[in-house]
Amino acid sequence: MSQEAWRESRDTPSLSEVFGTIAVPSGQTPFRRFLAFIGPGYLVAVGYMDPGNWATSLAGGAKFGYTLLFVALLSNIMAILLQSLCARLAIASGRDLAQACRDAFPRWVSFPLWLLAEAAIIATDLAEVIGTAIGLNLLFGIPLEIGVFITAADVFLILWLQNRGFRWVEAFVIALLGVIAACFLVQIAMADPDWNEVIRGFAPSVEIATNPEMLYIALGIIGATVMPHNLYLHSGIVQTRAFGQDRGSKRQALRLATWDSTLALMLALCVNASILILAAATFNASGNTEIVEIDQAHALLSPILGETVAPTLFGIALLCCGLNATVTATMAGQIVMEGFVRFRISPVMRRLITRTVAILPAMVVIVIWGAEETGRLLILSQVVLSFQLPFAIVPLVMFTASRAKMGDLVAPRWLTALCALIAVTIIGLNANLLWSVATGGF
Repeated sequence: MSQEAWRESRDTPSLSEVFGTIAVPSGQTPFRRFLAFIGPGYLVAVGYMDPGNWATSLAGGAKFGYTLLFVALLSNIMAILLQSLCARLAIASGRDLAQACRDAFPRWVSFPLWLLAEAAIIATDLAEVIGTAIGLNLLFGIPLEIGVFITAADVFLILWLQNRGFRWVEAFVIALLGVIAACFLVQIAMADPDWNEVIRGFAPSVEIATNPEMLYIALGIIGATVMPHNLYLHSGIVQTRAFGQDRGSKRQALRLATWDSTLALMLALCVNASILILAAATFNASGNTEIVEIDQAHALLSPILGETVAPTLFGIALLCCGLNATVTATMAGQIVMEGFVRFRISPVMRRLITRTVAILPAMVVIVIWGAEETGRLLILSQVVLSFQLPFAIVPLVMFTASRAKMGDLVAPRWLTALCALIAVTIIGLNANLLWSVATGGF
């Protein structure tokens, strides 16, 4: 790689305490080497099933049945391609996206990008605060204003996991993802959806583009899927693997890391599709087409399915999503802060600062306007994420398309063209979302 491609040379990597700590066995079978790469993709997948995704999938399934399953599939394909670019950037250049922005752009560009990335992480954490608090409320009856403060205790979970080692972090996340998937598997079995309609739902439909209300929810599903912090996160945690620096080793590492993220995001698709299928099979089929709040869905599951098990599993899955996102948001925050401005603080302090900033608006809304207004706060967090997203996607596509920066692992033209199209599409969709909010159409 040409050293002139970057403004300055690399320095201490982000998350240096876990950088290159997971060995990639040489001389082993391809499957054994692949096992060493399993993990980062599942941490990334957590961001694709946050409360924002839950809200849009519930609304889409309740209102339009299975039709919007195609949109969930399409948005997942977008995510797979973009996350593959993150792995490519990390493995080819040895930089995460934050470091790459710092080394490629002048300070007057990189500093605002850092501030926007921090805003996105706080917005993400805000959604996690609300989602976890709702989960605690649904399962244990804890008032939201108390649950919001309880979420701050997850800092001890972060400390314990990171002291155990990065593999423990990955194992914890994968275990909770397994619980989430199992919860929805049981609920889907209880709901007994029309599987012929489910299959048809994954096929494109002209109605999605011609029905304004359906199109609006479809835009929401896509807009809530690709998360800015995931692009920084993935490009950082891929480098926890100690792969060789020769051309062959890097190509193998890229292939295995891409498989890891692809399979993990397919699991995320299954979870998001399950939420939509559950809403279609229960709420849409029974005429409850106006489900827009997570707690509404929980309350109505029991009388519709005739069991107390289903709403309990729903609450468990939501709480697991919040705990998982806690871990990944903290690491993303570290990567952004260390990569952009070379400022290092302990993960615990980083978590406390981010969570405090996120708790404040949640408490203000709950105390002044009531718990029922938390849905509006969730929407606001998605708007902030939508605004920041292009500032992460565009540099990612630019860097990975540059041979001077990427060397032999430069993205093939077809991949760059597809990801550029995705970037333009997402920018357009998010501009539509911002315009709708500004004009009062949301």
